[in-house]
Amino acid sequence: MIVDAHVRLGRGREVELEADRLISAMDALGVDVALVAPDERCIAYDNRTGNEHVTAAAAASGGRLIPYAVANPWRGRAAVDELERARDAGARALNVDSVLQGFDLLDGLLDPLLDFAAEAGWLVYVRTGTPPSALPLPLASLARRRPETPFVMGRSGATDFWIDAAPALRYAPNLYGDTSYAPWDTVLTELGRDPEIGPSRLVFSTDAPYTVPRSELRRVLDWPLDDDARRQVLGGTIMRLLGPSLS
Repeated sequence: MIVDAHVRLGRGREVELEADRLISAMDALGVDVALVAPDERCIAYDNRTGNEHVTAAAAASGGRLIPYAVANPWRGRAAVDELERARDAGARALNVDSVLQGFDLLDGLLDPLLDFAAEAGWLVYVRTGTPPSALPLPLASLARRRPETPFVMGRSGATDFWIDAAPALRYAPNLYGDTSYAPWDTVLTELGRDPEIGPSRLVFSTDAPYTVPRSELRRVLDWPLDDDARRQVLGGTIMRLLGPSLS
């Protein structure tokens, strides 16, 4: 099974992707399942519309799409209420973008949403790579505060903060790297060979529609791994992390 751990559905500032086109692309590439998050506007502000969009798309997909839920933590109790509503509609993981949502990962604002995620058995995807509020090492510190929750380091610090991906993964054992954007001959090879990290701590993601999905998949297929390790990167690990929310 090949699972794409992060895609955004809807109209972004520069790109647009809807479920029918996504599933057609998945069919062409042999991708079985994709985790889908709302677009930028809905992550930042219109959380309800975004969550309704991705949960409806997932419900109509025959199991091909698994929805993330989003809620801006500045909304306080209303943000938690929105996560509850999204969970009841089918959401199975939390998606966080501290740049779009306007907070620092370590300032405590996100704590009520992380409490909800822990109780729901959700993994938490956090986009990284934009200073000063969305970087790998602060995310690793956040993950260490929450050892019961798996965190995915979205984009693994791409592009200027790739250098921090490996130290972040070493620091927080419940943090997982994302393969999107990372050249296998440098970053992926370092992460895969490091005895403290290894392929079991990496998940495949295209980050569509911001990348060329075929190239993102080809990178992992060409990466010098044994077959079992490649299976884990391409889907085994992310499905294991999703397990509690899917049961």
